[in-house]
Formats: sequence, structure tokens, C-alpha cells
Amino acid sequence: MESIKFTGKKYYTITYGCQMNESDTERINGQLEALGYTPANVMDEADIVILNTCSIRQNAEEKVYGKIGEVKKLKEKKDGVLLGIAGCMAQESKKKLIERMPIIDFVIGPYHIHDLKDIVTARNAEGAHVVLTKMNPQRVKDYSELTASRKSNIFAWVPIMQGCNKFCTYCIVPYVRGRETSRPISDVLKEVKQLAKDGYKEITLLGQNVNSYGLDFRNGTDFSDLIKALDTVDGIERIRYMTSHPRDMTFEMVDAIAESPKVVTQMHLPVQHGSNEMLKKMNRGYTIEHYFELFDYVKKKIPDVVVTTDLITGFPGETEEMHKETLEILKRARFDSAYTFIYSPRKGTPAARMTDTVPSDIQHRRLNEIMELQNKISLEINKEMEGKTFQVIVEGPTKQNKDNWFGRTSGNKMIMFPYREGLKIGQTLDVTVETAQTWILKGKEKI
Repeated sequence: MESIKFTGKKYYTITYGCQMNESDTERINGQLEALGYTPANVMDEADIVILNTCSIRQNAEEKVYGKIGEVKKLKEKKDGVLLGIAGCMAQESKKKLIERMPIIDFVIGPYHIHDLKDIVTARNAEGAHVVLTKMNPQRVKDYSELTASRKSNIFAWVPIMQGCNKFCTYCIVPYVRGRETSRPISDVLKEVKQLAKDGYKEITLLGQNVNSYGLDFRNGTDFSDLIKALDTVDGIERIRYMTSHPRDMTFEMVDAIAESPKVVTQMHLPVQHGSNEMLKKMNRGYTIEHYFELFDYVKKKIPDVVVTTDLITGFPGETEEMHKETLEILKRARFDSAYTFIYSPRKGTPAARMTDTVPSDIQHRRLNEIMELQNKISLEINKEMEGKTFQVIVEGPTKQNKDNWFGRTSGNKMIMFPYREGLKIGQTLDVTVETAQTWILKGKEKI
């Protein structure tokens, strides 16, 4: 279908969930801008609203339904407003979303951003509801066709793959993102070279499991090869990546990361639990012993590495002894930080059918114990940074105070420092840490 221009029309997009969704939203925005739409400052100005959704946890879905209610009020007072639901919740619920909420105009899964221009044009012209959720791996290889309207001029998301083959028993991702499909190295390299040409200094490689990158090519290509290829791109100062999986990360990949002049010193390596019995029940595919064999190798090869992790508490069948095992691995690993979650059952996953649930009050008590211990460790590690100087890329003023600016270290630690005349976003400078807190550091520029 030939696209028409919607000059003078405005769009408003809201993103829920992970960094992959953030990246998808940038490409959604790019398609809308190609049609002539411009960004709205507030939702009430919009002629089209797209909610890019997440289905990892129940509360994410509840937020979406609440926002749909707000859009309904907008549609009642302003003619012709379109509402689209994109992302994982769209992929999971499909036409049920429109059946439940008829004010929704279209539903598109992650593989159908390519179709957005045609969908919007058709919906404006014909008024028929549209539901597109077929998974097409070829679309992942065609990702470079999607122009992104990026939030930043310095930092860029770069999807390198889509989907997951691991089928952890608690996780909905393989069902809504499909099987692992990688973009060719040449495709990723082309995008990153263009980003460097456009002045971007830091990229983040995205995948549900970046350590599986290239395995679907079945020609020996893996994540190490991609890292080595991207190292050759002039202009890019830092390469981040997320998320890693202990089951697929190899010593060779750690070597490539350690040897790279551009890859950062932060590694997000989700352990999820401290009990082997729980890991087996979660279908994580590794043991605590294997995890620490890898963890210790990372620490050896990258001495200044900042390791962060994910933890789930209150998973079905978790005993008090198993919970204590999680506390013990926190003491042993001393992660810089941990993203901790109470188990949330997702319909359609094996864990949702498990009957040995943990009472809510016990789940919350265990979560608090994990967070209390981890916060103590995080503060102790950050305190060790006081008096030391780190290189940061300036990100701009803090939300609370325009006279305080901030940047992040290679290890992704946020440092705030006083603004001075001539300071620019994207500038690389040295900052000395003066005061450390649990989540942020405060310092001053080293002159």
C-alpha cells in the first residue's frame, strides 16, 4: 500500500518493559515520522497513541489497561484518534485485546513494526481493526530497513537478535518473541558505522540472550566474532551489551570482551537464584558451581569488572533453606547491584501450573532480606571508589537540579558533578569520586 502523508498530525508513544522495547519504540517512532507525524509533548495533543507493551509481569499489563482507559477519554473528546498496542502483550493476547477493549484500533507484535506505515494508512482510510502477530524471522534480518527516531544523539540501542530458545519455566519471552534469530554481522556493522558517522559515542547491543548470537547461522559465528568486528569501527568509544546468559557465555567470549578496547567493564550476568534445586526447577540450564566457574573467570580476566545480576524470590517450592542459599551467593559474589523480583506467574508458562506456591507475606519478607543485604554490599563497593578518578561520557543535567550534571563510568556507575561553563552532552571527561551512596556517586571534574 502506498503511504500517504499525515502532515500536521502528532504521535505519542509509551514504552513498558525492557531495553529491547525501548529500541522497538524508537523504530516505531521512525515509521510514524516517515508518514509525516511529529512527536506530541503530551498525550492529549496526539492524533495517534501507541503503547509498546511488556508481558513479563502482571503489574506491567495492569498499567497498560489503565493507560488504555486514559486514551479512551481522549478518543471521546477528540475525533479520529488512533490507538495501537504493540510489543509482547500484543503478541500474547492478539485479537483478545480488541475483544476486551474495542477502542483499540490495531494490535501488532514485535515482528510487525515493518508494517506500521501501511497499517496506519489503512486504518485512517478504511477504519477496519488490524491484528498482525505472525512471527517472521526474516524480519529480524531486515531490521536495518527500519529507520529509528532515537532519543539520544550520543547513546544508541542496536538490536543484534530477536527471541529466546531457553524456555525458563517462569518466562513468557520465548512465546512472545519467538525463536532466536540473529542479524548478520554485516548488517549490524553497517548500522554501527552509520551511528559513528552520525556522532554517536556509545552503543548497547541488545538481545534476550546475546551469548546465543550467531548460533542460528550454524557456521561457527558467535558473539565473539561480532565484538571483534565492531572493535574496528572508528568513533564508537564504548560498546555495551545485554543480556548475558550463564548457560551460553563461554570463556572465549569473556576473552574477546576482556581484549576489546571498546567493550565496557560492566557485565550483567543473571544468576536468578542461589539454589541448584530452584535453578533446575526454573530450567536455567546451569548449576551454581558452573555459574561461579564462569564468574571467577570473568573476575580474573577483567579485574575492574562491575558485575550485576537478576534474582527471583518466592518461586514455587522455594524453602527457607533455599532462600538462605540465595543470601549466601550474594555474600560470595558481592555483586555491584542486583535487580530483585518477587516471582510473578505468567499464564502459559510451566511455572504458572506449579501448585507449591509461596505465601505473599513470605515472598515480601524474603525480598526485603535480599535487598537489605545487597544494598549493604553495593554501598561498601561504591565506598571503595571514593578518591578515585573515572572517565565518564556526559549525559546532561539531573532531573532534580540543572546545575548538577552526570555521566556514567565504563562500569555503568552514575557519577554526579557540578556543571561548568562549556560542558557539553557527549563530552568525555575525568571525574573524581568524593562521596559514594548506594545507587549514585558524587564527585567533581578533574581539571
